[in-house]
Amino acid sequence: MPRSSTRPTSRDVAQAAGVSQAAVSLVLGDKWHGRVSPATAQRVRDAAHRLGYRPNLAARNLRLGHTRTVLLVVPALTTEFFAGVYTGAARIAAQHGFGVVLYPSPEGIGPARNPFASAQAALDGIIASSMAADALTAIRGDQLPLVMLDSDPEGSLGAATVNLDIADGTRQIADHLLGLGHRRFLHLAADVPSWTFDVRARELAARTATVPGTDVRTIRAPLSIEDATTATETALATPGPHPTALVCDDDKLAAGAYKALRRHGLRVPTDVSVTGIDDLALATAIDPELTTVRLDAELFGERGMQALLAVLDDRAPDRTDIPVHLVVRGSTAPPGHT
Repeated sequence: MPRSSTRPTSRDVAQAAGVSQAAVSLVLGDKWHGRVSPATAQRVRDAAHRLGYRPNLAARNLRLGHTRTVLLVVPALTTEFFAGVYTGAARIAAQHGFGVVLYPSPEGIGPARNPFASAQAALDGIIASSMAADALTAIRGDQLPLVMLDSDPEGSLGAATVNLDIADGTRQIADHLLGLGHRRFLHLAADVPSWTFDVRARELAARTATVPGTDVRTIRAPLSIEDATTATETALATPGPHPTALVCDDDKLAAGAYKALRRHGLRVPTDVSVTGIDDLALATAIDPELTTVRLDAELFGERGMQALLAVLDDRAPDRTDIPVHLVVRGSTAPPGHT
C-alpha cells in the first residue's frame, strides 16, 4: 500500500537510507561536512527525494526558538492609522523573512485573551502600541523581545521605543493658532490613559502659556465621533464666551466637534477654528477640510519593525523621533474671520 495519506518522517528517510535520524538531520540541515561521508549524504538526499520528505519547519523552528513571526498589538480602533502601521511593519518584516500577525486588543472587555497557547513558543518578538499595553500581560509579551510604540522612553516596558514627534506636532498646532490671533482655546482631549495623549496636553498647555491672556479649557471624550459630539455640545452649553479655537487630539474627535458646532449655529472657521492630529482620510472628507498634523503611519510601522530586528540582533535601535508636520487647510482662520 502506498503511504500517500501519511506524511513521511525523518525516521522513514533514515530507514530508507540505512542511516540514523541524527545523520538525516545533519545532511538535510547542511551540517554534514566532515561528519558523514559525501556518499552517505547523497544517499540521504536521494531517499528524502524519493519519499517526498519535507522537514517540519514549524517544529524545527520551535526547537531552535525562532519562528520568524512577530506580533503587532494595537488598540481596537476603527481608523486606518493602525492599518498603516501594520503595512509598514509587514513590509520591513518581509524583507527579512519575517511574518507579522496583527492582534487588536479588545476595548472595554477586560484583559485580552492570549491568541497563542504559548506566546513565548510561537513568537520571536512583539511590537505594541502603548494604547494596547494592557494586553501584554495576558500574552506574556513582557517576557519576549518587545518594542513599544508611542511610549514614554523613560518608563517603557520594551527593550526599545519608537515615537512620532507628537510634542513637536502639538507645538506646530499651537503656534499656528496663536499666530492667527487665537487666545481662547478648548482642548478636546482623548479620554484614553496613554503617554501620547499626556504629551499633547502638556505641550499645548506649555506653548499657550508663553502668550499672555491665553486661556485653555479641557474636556475629555472617548475616541469616537459620537462621544466627541456629546462632549463638545456640553462644553458649548456652558455659560461664558465660547472658544475661538478647538484643538482636538485626533481627527475623529474633530469630526465630532464639527457636528456639535453646527448644531449650535457656529461656523468653522468663521466662529471657531478646529484642528486635529493624524491626517486620516476623514480629514479631507469633512467640510471645510481639516487642518491637522500628518503622522506617517507606515513609516511608524517600518521603524517599529526595524527596532525589533535590531533588538533581536543585539544592535542599538534608532532612537530618533519620527518627524511630523502640520497640514493647513480650511478649518483654521483668524478669530472673527469672515
